[in-house]
Amino acid sequence: MEKPAVAEPADPPPYFQAHVFVCCNRRPDGHPRGSCAARGSEKLRDYMKVRAKELGLRGVRVNQAGCLDRCEFGPTLVIYPEGVWYRPETPADVDEILATHLQAGGRVPRLMLTEKDVPPPKR
Repeated sequence: MEKPAVAEPADPPPYFQAHVFVCCNRRPDGHPRGSCAARGSEKLRDYMKVRAKELGLRGVRVNQAGCLDRCEFGPTLVIYPEGVWYRPETPADVDEILATHLQAGGRVPRLMLTEKDVPPPKR
């Protein structure tokens, strides 16, 4: 006799609509790969958190992340659930990401990291 199929429970709904991870890893000065924090990611993260709140972006969480392993392109951030990577350099870049990606659901191609942006092999 066959056992009746057991239904798998459905995933719960997402807690956030979008989750932004901003790399704030800091390596020693002079490290060959550099680091996002040395390139200003902490200030950009702080700015992004404040601006997201000012814009009333509900369901959006901006978090600090440790190394995201794309140091050579830093500062970097990734937005989930889409898994889209960006390389913002200025508060204006952050504003554009917030408005275009998180408010309007679009993308900012000039700031995106793609599959072509691959760090050199680690030594």
